[in-house]
Amino acid sequence: MTVDPSAMHTTDANNAYGTGSTSGTGNTDSTGGTGGTGGTGGAGGTDDWKLDRTFRSSSGEVRWATLGSPDLPPAVLVHGTPFSSYVWRAVARALAPTHHVHVWDLPGYGTSEMYDGQDVSLAAQGRVFAELLDHWGLDRPAVVAHDFGGCIALRAHLLHGARYERLALVDPVALAPWGSPTYRLLGANAEVFGRLPGPLHRALVREYVSSASHRGLHPAALDRVAEPWCTQEGQPAFYRQIAQNDQRYTDEIQGRYGELELPVLICWGTEDTWIPVAKASELAAAIPGAGLRLIEGAGHLVQEDAPAELTAALAPFLDQRG
Repeated sequence: MTVDPSAMHTTDANNAYGTGSTSGTGNTDSTGGTGGTGGTGGAGGTDDWKLDRTFRSSSGEVRWATLGSPDLPPAVLVHGTPFSSYVWRAVARALAPTHHVHVWDLPGYGTSEMYDGQDVSLAAQGRVFAELLDHWGLDRPAVVAHDFGGCIALRAHLLHGARYERLALVDPVALAPWGSPTYRLLGANAEVFGRLPGPLHRALVREYVSSASHRGLHPAALDRVAEPWCTQEGQPAFYRQIAQNDQRYTDEIQGRYGELELPVLICWGTEDTWIPVAKASELAAAIPGAGLRLIEGAGHLVQEDAPAELTAALAPFLDQRG
């Protein structure tokens, strides 16, 4: 384990306050094109965040887009729960000049398909990620994964043979135990909470999402993250994804972290109240040669609390070759 003890500080001026509260999903292209490149539309536009491509996965339609030139080294950003690719917007745009950045909404999240009976478990998400990498034709991309995305990326690599050039884990769900009492309560009573009146459900979701930030989310960012869960399809989907996930999905792989033979960087917000920062050193110790960067003043949703500092940690790691 290699640790960089230098503190990374955040200022309000660097918060990723978003690009408006409209939710445009862009044009559908089932063939999977390159999407919008930086500054020219699609996910890379300056006025909105749109995923303008689709992929039919084993767990439903996935929406995705790219930023940057296809000639650049590929990088894939994986979000967690209960978020969407939108939380990666500032980091993705910052990386686009040097990487061909791929962003996507997990099935059952954001602008991707939500439906009754959908398998959105971490097991399914790991399989879908492997499918998506194959669809994109990416053999060894750099992968950056947050929260549940960390478990998804690890499962795809360890259980489904997905190969990465390097892997950055940002406040990941990777070590037992995890799942707060509130999380377990929601998951155990998904059908009951799924029948809450709309205004009560919206208030619950917004409070839950807000608690992931230490510095406080900008209203526009909170709107974009919370609103997909407040539609007719979104309300049951919110509780479905909680009910389907439990610790067994990390238990299946936790004992194999010592097998990782690729460069790994772990980034963690020091004010994370969802997954304590003590887990950062524990995870780094379990992965041979892993680097560790602590981001001062950031909560669990580091992308919103300290996007510039997170990008500063990720960029040199992703720029390394071999």
